[in-house]
Amino acid sequence: MTPQRKSRIGSVLSHRQSDLTIVLENVFDPHNISAVMRSCDAVGIQEIYVLNTKIPRHKKWGSRSSSSAAKWLTIHQFDDAEMCVSTLRKRYNRILTTHLSSDAVSLYKLDLTISTALIFGNEHAGVSDEIKSLCDGNFIIPQVGMIQSLNISVACAVSLYEAFRQKQAVGHYDGQKLSEEAYQSLATLWGMQNEL
Repeated sequence: MTPQRKSRIGSVLSHRQSDLTIVLENVFDPHNISAVMRSCDAVGIQEIYVLNTKIPRHKKWGSRSSSSAAKWLTIHQFDDAEMCVSTLRKRYNRILTTHLSSDAVSLYKLDLTISTALIFGNEHAGVSDEIKSLCDGNFIIPQVGMIQSLNISVACAVSLYEAFRQKQAVGHYDGQKLSEEAYQSLATLWGMQNEL
């Protein structure tokens, strides 16, 4: 491994955020998933969750959209909603869905510096009632247009960059957030990858 590659891996891993994740529920289009992966990588999210209770597990992601982001992320796939949420509860303090409801809070009023999992539903029906019942609350992305929805990958990117803004403002990117064990494990894995 060249010194430049080692330095690049170290720099990226030192900015990975262990207290924020994205969950995609029954998202049909693998290109949407790949676009979300690219946004996750861009803001330092290491782990994402893909929950498929109504569609088969995805075997691959749209490589054009992700620019190979999938190989730099830890992807957990579930086919049981309760098991997925139970796993999230062990890692994150709060689980929120993006869902237009009377109790939904604006994205810009959320404190995204605390440990949070954000769940995005599929392209047609959004977040399922089952998932909504298992989570801690809902948020919306404020909009003033006629169409009150965004493509899932766009909605995810907007939400992630608000989290990035908040976390950067309080210094979350100034020091290593991954455990030393996770850091070393990923450094070894990434060092064996063919390209960065």
